[in-house]
Amino acid sequence: MSEDALLARRRDFPILEKTTYLVSHSLGAMPRAAADHLTAYTDLWAARGVRAWAEGWWQMPVTTGDKVGRVIGAAAGSVVMHQNVSVCQGLVLSCFDLSGRRNKIVYDDLNFPSVMYVYEAHRSQGARVVTVASDDGITVPLEKMLAAIDEETLLVPISHVVFKSGFVQDIAAITRRAHEVGAMVVADLYQSAGTVPVDVTAWDVDFATGGSVKWLCGGPGAGYLYVAPRLVPRLEPRLTGWMAHQRPFAFETGEIDYANDGTRFLHGTPGVPALYAAQAGYDIVNDLGVEAIRRKSRRQVALLIELARERGFPARSPLNPDERGGMVILDVPHAAAVTRELVRREILVDYRPGAGIRFSPHFYSTDDEIRYALDETRAILDEGAYRAHEAEGGARF
Repeated sequence: MSEDALLARRRDFPILEKTTYLVSHSLGAMPRAAADHLTAYTDLWAARGVRAWAEGWWQMPVTTGDKVGRVIGAAAGSVVMHQNVSVCQGLVLSCFDLSGRRNKIVYDDLNFPSVMYVYEAHRSQGARVVTVASDDGITVPLEKMLAAIDEETLLVPISHVVFKSGFVQDIAAITRRAHEVGAMVVADLYQSAGTVPVDVTAWDVDFATGGSVKWLCGGPGAGYLYVAPRLVPRLEPRLTGWMAHQRPFAFETGEIDYANDGTRFLHGTPGVPALYAAQAGYDIVNDLGVEAIRRKSRRQVALLIELARERGFPARSPLNPDERGGMVILDVPHAAAVTRELVRREILVDYRPGAGIRFSPHFYSTDDEIRYALDETRAILDEGAYRAHEAEGGARF
């Protein structure tokens, strides 16, 4: 698909009419059709009431998961929807006994903090957390990661694309090493699915998690969990609920009888409105194809790095284009204050402590928007316009 065809979808995103939107790594632009989906939800609720459960709502964690599955290369029925990645990671961890010798959790120090919190909270249950250090704060040497995974490793929760730098990790190689020693991989696809090709089946990962907030343009509340079909019969999550039961409407008391398919990885009542809203973004990404999105993304990321360098902003991003995701992190003086002024000027980016200002063109972005955003960044510094924001603390979003 041509870049002109990608840009033709700009009309589907209302916010692009009045902003320079370079923050899809944080919250993808809302598709116009998301409002239509939410209207369909309220119309069904209003007209059908409780009957709506049997007319689609109950199945939505799986039917919506199948749309995500098309993006990430998962088989039908192997992706189920949850609220967020923290819930998904906790659910995976609840499948295992941490009291034995194989209780080591291995990840890198560039992992997303929320994921770390889940595993750190299980130290009291026996988890031994091993953190692989980045040498430069941008990349994680593959050889160091592979060396840390041994016969005592249980899980390797790894970000496909690192949130602080956009570094793309070699999930396939990490999975091969994990399987050699009997460990399992939990791939976090949050910063890749929708802009970097993903194939959980080809990689043979054990689990994958992610959300719809970013490149999938699906909004909040629609996280997803992939479990490799080969694992389904042998895992029994302790974080569970009635949707995971083989006969949920029998309301049987006592020990749960797990469903014999992927629904055993559900728990309580699903967040139906979020699942309605998310589908518009999935449909667009599937229609365009991630390969086409990736081709444009690679070109625009390279352009952004080049233009930023010309304006005096070094990129804290990998040098190798194959190792870059969809975002670029720029080392800009007074970055937090500059970000606030950019947002005031309707140029939407964000700042992360210890990283810098994050810019992310998506399939709907133009080259002129990239140039404009960088020119305004330079002007804000040259004019001292950032000073009005210096007293404000912390990241805005």
